[in-house]
Amino acid sequence: MINYGLNMIIFGPAKHGKSWMGDTTPAPRLVLDAEGGSRFTPSKKVLWDPSQPPPVYDGSWDSAIVYVREYRTVLRAYEWLNSGKHPFNSVVLDSISEIQQRSVDDLVGPEQMRTQDWGALLRVVSDLVRKFRDLNTNPIRPLDAVVFIAMAKEVEGVWRPHIQGQLGITFPYYVDVCSYLAIVNRDDGVPVHRLYVAPATGFVTGERVGGRLGPYLDNPSISSMIEMVRGDDGAPPLPMAVPPSSPPPMQDAIPATTEQSYEEG
Repeated sequence: MINYGLNMIIFGPAKHGKSWMGDTTPAPRLVLDAEGGSRFTPSKKVLWDPSQPPPVYDGSWDSAIVYVREYRTVLRAYEWLNSGKHPFNSVVLDSISEIQQRSVDDLVGPEQMRTQDWGALLRVVSDLVRKFRDLNTNPIRPLDAVVFIAMAKEVEGVWRPHIQGQLGITFPYYVDVCSYLAIVNRDDGVPVHRLYVAPATGFVTGERVGGRLGPYLDNPSISSMIEMVRGDDGAPPLPMAVPPSSPPPMQDAIPATTEQSYEEG
């Protein structure tokens, strides 16, 4: 039996629990933190500089945190993951939106992006995304979860992961699940974190895992989602088979614009 790993995008409004959801991936996990969100997640942590060998997993930590201030830091971490010489079961890129900006900084520094720079950015970051995604099937040490966290942005009336240029259009095709996380009130009035995974009007959401996750999950755990996809014994039951409900209207997200990043990309 093949224990398939899961790769996914989680996008949504600011401060709605995306980084905390990354903390539900199978431990020990690697978190490439470009925004500082890992400082407040509940897991036990150790810092790692990927210019050095990965930390030994001794049970005293769940998350190895790499603070991403330069794009080359992400590349160094990838080389360790691809080598298989590491203790990690999952990796979280938080956020891919900000990591892409680190790539822009490397390409042009404080200068304005030129037309030819957008093509270079697409090639560089698209290559990075696909390399991380393919860690699920690494022949030496496949990862259980590869999670890309992203900001949200409206483009032509549709909310999608905030990735600049043409990669913002193609990125959802690369992964198993493109999901939107929101805080909603259940019918009984209790607020929950709801992860929408089925296609929904006005949102780029969807999956290719055969409906095993249902249309949405409340207070989701990525570790449990992996069990549901694999069909492991003892996995949580599937959500009730109800028609997919649309996510609530977006608030506290990047507003609709016609900014140069989408026009040039």
